[in-house]
Amino acid sequence: MKIATYEQNGAAHIGVVRGETIVDTGFAGSMIDLIARWDELRPAFDALDDRGAAPLTAVTLTAPIARPGKIFAIGLNYADHIAESKMETPQRQVWFTKAQTSINGPFAPILIAKNTFTADYEVELVAVIGKRGKHIPAVQAHEHVFGYCVGNDVTERMWQHAGPQWSLGKSFDTHAPIGPWITTADEVDPHALDLRCLVNGELRQSSNTRHLVFDLWQQIEHLSAAMTLEPGDLIFTGTPGGIGAAMDPRQFLKPGDVVRCEIDGLGAIEGVMEAEA
Repeated sequence: MKIATYEQNGAAHIGVVRGETIVDTGFAGSMIDLIARWDELRPAFDALDDRGAAPLTAVTLTAPIARPGKIFAIGLNYADHIAESKMETPQRQVWFTKAQTSINGPFAPILIAKNTFTADYEVELVAVIGKRGKHIPAVQAHEHVFGYCVGNDVTERMWQHAGPQWSLGKSFDTHAPIGPWITTADEVDPHALDLRCLVNGELRQSSNTRHLVFDLWQQIEHLSAAMTLEPGDLIFTGTPGGIGAAMDPRQFLKPGDVVRCEIDGLGAIEGVMEAEA
């Protein structure tokens, strides 16, 4: 099932995507509320008919989770990206956070902040936590995932590498577009997905999640050893090679560039780069 948040006629809704249409669920809470109550709500969602369905072209899709409790992202998790970064393969998972205010809609403009010149793209599979847990064994990690979406871990490289902590360079406003919806976990094998990123129609990144150095189940086990994972938390699972910073010459994003991130079976997100006013 594909579940989206959207705006229509000035009102916010949660809907189920069916083909090129979306069906309003009538659910009045947030997506996090829905995820927390999913076992209770799913039968009603399964029973929804298509009466009143609207074309996707008639609505504005928004970020499926507007304010996640936590956003964690793993670095250096594809061999080709490690190689182009001229780093050693990590023996231990490398994590950073992204701020809640970096969340952005799947087709909203992406801002290049004032006095910055090194914005870059990173297509990633994003996992959405569904079930609360701590000290989750890898063999049980799949039980704690609600679903998946496409993400772009937009990065301000100058800020990322200005110090030993990456989080500031990863947390600029609008620098975490996600969507276009959440596909529930029962429909997805997270370790067999082709993913790619295109800039102005040019293919820059292309890989498959089977090449993750640390797979998602290992990631959940590691994170949950430190903190309780809760419904609606997001995990950015890593990006493959092909980033602009590793090109020769380097190719950073500029106003007007169109960045499209795709994952087979999950859909695509696309944003136009804009200079911050």
